[in-house]
Amino acid sequence: MSLAVDADQRALAESVAAFARKTAPLSQTREQLHNYAVGKLPAEVWTALCDQGLHALHLPAAYGGDECGLATLAVVVEELSAALFPGPYLSTVTASALATLAKSGADELLVDFAAGMTGAVIAGSGVLASRTPEGWTVSGKSDPALGLPGARRVLVRADIAGNPAARLWFWLSAADANAAFQVVTAEAVDLTRSVGHAEFDAYPVPNDRVLEGVDAAAAELWTIALAAAEVTGVCTWSVDTAVEYIGVRKQFGQAIGSFQAVQHKAALMRVRAEVTTAATWDAARAETHTADQQRLATAQAALTALPAGAEQALDCISLLGGIGFTWEHDAHLYWRRALSLSTANGSPDQWARELGERTLTAERDFSFITPETQSDLRVTVGAVLDAVAALPDDEVPSAGWAPARGGVRRSRLAAAGLVAPHYPRPHGLAAGPAEQAVIAEEFERRGLAQPALGIGGWVLPTIIEHGSPAQQERFVAGTLRGDIIWCQLFSEPGAGSDLAGLSTAARKVDGGWLLTGQKVWNSQAQEADWAICLARTDPAAPKHKGLTYFLIAMDTPGVDVRPLRQVTGIWEFNEVFLDEVFVPDDQVVAAPGDGWRIAVTTLGNERLSMGTTAFGHGSSTLARRLLDSADYAGTRDDAIRVLGRNTALEYSVAAMNLRNALAHLNGTADSNTSGNSIRKVWHAIAQREASRALTSIVGPRAALGHPEQPYTFDLLGLPAILFGGGTIEIQLNIIAQRILGLPR
Repeated sequence: MSLAVDADQRALAESVAAFARKTAPLSQTREQLHNYAVGKLPAEVWTALCDQGLHALHLPAAYGGDECGLATLAVVVEELSAALFPGPYLSTVTASALATLAKSGADELLVDFAAGMTGAVIAGSGVLASRTPEGWTVSGKSDPALGLPGARRVLVRADIAGNPAARLWFWLSAADANAAFQVVTAEAVDLTRSVGHAEFDAYPVPNDRVLEGVDAAAAELWTIALAAAEVTGVCTWSVDTAVEYIGVRKQFGQAIGSFQAVQHKAALMRVRAEVTTAATWDAARAETHTADQQRLATAQAALTALPAGAEQALDCISLLGGIGFTWEHDAHLYWRRALSLSTANGSPDQWARELGERTLTAERDFSFITPETQSDLRVTVGAVLDAVAALPDDEVPSAGWAPARGGVRRSRLAAAGLVAPHYPRPHGLAAGPAEQAVIAEEFERRGLAQPALGIGGWVLPTIIEHGSPAQQERFVAGTLRGDIIWCQLFSEPGAGSDLAGLSTAARKVDGGWLLTGQKVWNSQAQEADWAICLARTDPAAPKHKGLTYFLIAMDTPGVDVRPLRQVTGIWEFNEVFLDEVFVPDDQVVAAPGDGWRIAVTTLGNERLSMGTTAFGHGSSTLARRLLDSADYAGTRDDAIRVLGRNTALEYSVAAMNLRNALAHLNGTADSNTSGNSIRKVWHAIAQREASRALTSIVGPRAALGHPEQPYTFDLLGLPAILFGGGTIEIQLNIIAQRILGLPR
């Protein structure tokens, strides 16, 4: 869950966490709440922080800083927040970071920040600057600003009269307070730091205090990313605290963490923490990106991360029960901090509108390679793809979900290892994340689609890992060429989520097995050539132990495929009846009884594919189509906000996937594949929210059917995503028990 992604950042995070625990334990912070509320802080706390150089990590070396960048500073902010470090650290590093963005006028200010002076940033539409012959005067009342009371240096962003798009940046000293500039202290929700607003009455801005050339996109990015980093700290503390408590708190003679409802709430907290971390990390990495990219990353972090902390802390309190609602427990202090951050920089509606407008002209770039990456591979792959492009496009499309069949293009790609380049040689190129990204770029550059394997994409890794050499030779190449289409015969009417409880029986006979039973929810079965099938070969063994993994030819006598019509009116699933179906011994993968162990490989690949970036439901593409058509109820602003929210959901999924890819690239990925369940759960939840949002603004046209109005149809097809690869509830069980370590 940490923002730290490499060894150096992880070491820094551990060091900062230890420092915070030692320097500002919460028991000590509680004793000083009355001082923190008015901007007074024990000198030893701030001095200790400055002695560690934590206030200047991001400042230029010319001023004594380490030039660490936004991503590293965010790690520090996260760890201090997880410890509820008191005082004006966030407001100070935000102010000093914004000062570094000025092209001129900030030298004295940066010297002061490097020396350890505290800071704050004030803004708001109520602060208006007017040009005078001598320079500028400012009048009005600012929005509430964290850390303002007690701040020794204050950055001000003022609107300019007569020029709505322009801003005036300047700075003040606490000593400048007079009748024309006053700081008014307010009662803070966050008890560990001050809050207040500034009032200006024709305040004359000294010319040498004006900050010229502050990059607006970068300023917005730093502000939101650092605030979001504080939220990630709250999210992490909340889930850790809740899980620790429910693991030991007993009711009815057992830990409440063994109750499924409690497990699911804790698992959803873990999912929220991962999503918040990914959104914040994506904003932090945008420091070196273009202004358009920064604006997109800022808006998605503001929309995804900033509100999450308050929900997370409240869920923590609900799991703690009455004890969490007491003044004495620390949970309310974290909740208060999260609440103060949730809308300090704008409301969710405002950020949804911003992201919706911004995504009309730009798209977030989640690539992690450059045109120079793997240049030799680019040349090799490019030559193959150029040759492929010259061949006839003779693939035969399927009528349903199944991938297209064969063709000379597909055969050439398979021979070059480019159908599934991540597979080991000789089936693929053993391509890692960077190589896969390069290959995908080369396909896209030529307007070629990468081949789809459908369910074969879950099957082949299983055969490659567990199958015999003869099975690999028989099935892998043919599937890659598109000659073989697969389906999966796992679920049964009485064994869906409880897959190990299946009842399809396999009886040993000479030369093989006879299978009898019923399977259901089988995608592509009506078009498939082969199926993977779990059947019970030892009814006396424990249910996970008596299963065997079979490969079945779908034209074998006794296989009866019956399409199932869904809510959408389309036949996409099937039920399959097996009546004394003979399966030879050489079509058993591994050994009899190994079925469950092997199925875990298949299910892991299924859940990974179910957690990819593209939305099948509620996509931003569909939201943009609705916006362009003007075929919505309500106002354009309503539609823009839906587009913004749905885009943020897609971006959050993309950020999670990118972090996962980079973890594999850097060798830091968790070997526990249960992490796929986190991504699968969020992918399903996000699509549910997005599809529902679309239908909410269609109005009376929601009563019309497809294709005249596709938005309700989009929602009607949603259950396939919610069920596919295991229901959300089953994935939450996996997260709770295998990741959080809660008792079964």
